[in-house]
Amino acid sequence: MEPLKIAVGEYGLTRALKRAPAESTGLAFEWVEVEPITAAMRRMVRALEFDVCEMAVATYLCARAQGKPIAGIPVFVTRNFHHRAAVRRVGSDVETPRDLEGRKVGVVRGYTVTTGRWARGSLASEYGVDLGAVAWAATDDEHVLEYRPPSHVDYGFRGRSVEKLLLAGEIDAAVGDVRSRSDRIAPLIPDPQAAGAAWFRKTGIYPLNHMVVVRDDVLERRPEIAERLFRAFQASKEAYLAQLRAGDGLSPEDEAANALGAVVGDPFPFGVEANRKALEAVIGFAVDQGISPSAVEAEELFAEAARGLA
Repeated sequence: MEPLKIAVGEYGLTRALKRAPAESTGLAFEWVEVEPITAAMRRMVRALEFDVCEMAVATYLCARAQGKPIAGIPVFVTRNFHHRAAVRRVGSDVETPRDLEGRKVGVVRGYTVTTGRWARGSLASEYGVDLGAVAWAATDDEHVLEYRPPSHVDYGFRGRSVEKLLLAGEIDAAVGDVRSRSDRIAPLIPDPQAAGAAWFRKTGIYPLNHMVVVRDDVLERRPEIAERLFRAFQASKEAYLAQLRAGDGLSPEDEAANALGAVVGDPFPFGVEANRKALEAVIGFAVDQGISPSAVEAEELFAEAARGLA
């Protein structure tokens, strides 16, 4: 059997699969290690370099809108709440979400990045922020080269560090995975973890970040791969959940997974139906933010053979 060239990150959720003997999955893999995994996503949407690849949901929606020949498998390998992903510079006059209107707000990496898209979605849907009244200052190119952003997206800070822009006072707020030890950068939403949990209890939305995609030509040649991949990732997930339940020698990543599980139940639900509310939210946010031109049904994002898997 010809091995599948696959690029997926190293997580507790994927560890058992990446170390499994080929015969246990019914598939042969040629693992390609890419660090950071976001670089693999860029290579996939630009050059279709892999048979199977981890893909940020927003990148996939953007790629799909541009007709890229890839299809999703309803396997989600990273997820979290993103209320923490809106930050402000302490001492500025940005104190509440509505204070963002009329300002330039930094974006970690591209405008279409999933974390920023979830953060903007919660700012609009929960806190009433008019996203069109904000100049979103992206600091990197978009993965999908053909994408054309809305007019209020500014690439003038491309190549700059969001942290440095905040500390220098060139911007007063930002969205995305802002990593800083400075006490001059603080969450815009107080107690963001509690806010995320409250949002889940109110809406049932558990944000998903990264999924798995397969090239269309691979699925055309070997349509059974969709279900086999799903089952292989499911087995790896079950092994990880057993480790989390055992509770021995847990890493910070493991502790974070358990903390998410305490809020949502299964910290890594797979399948369309188990993720319908999150999928519908992410599709709606993508349309509202000019990332996708129109809404689609959740099932349409996935290979036909994978839509009913659970």
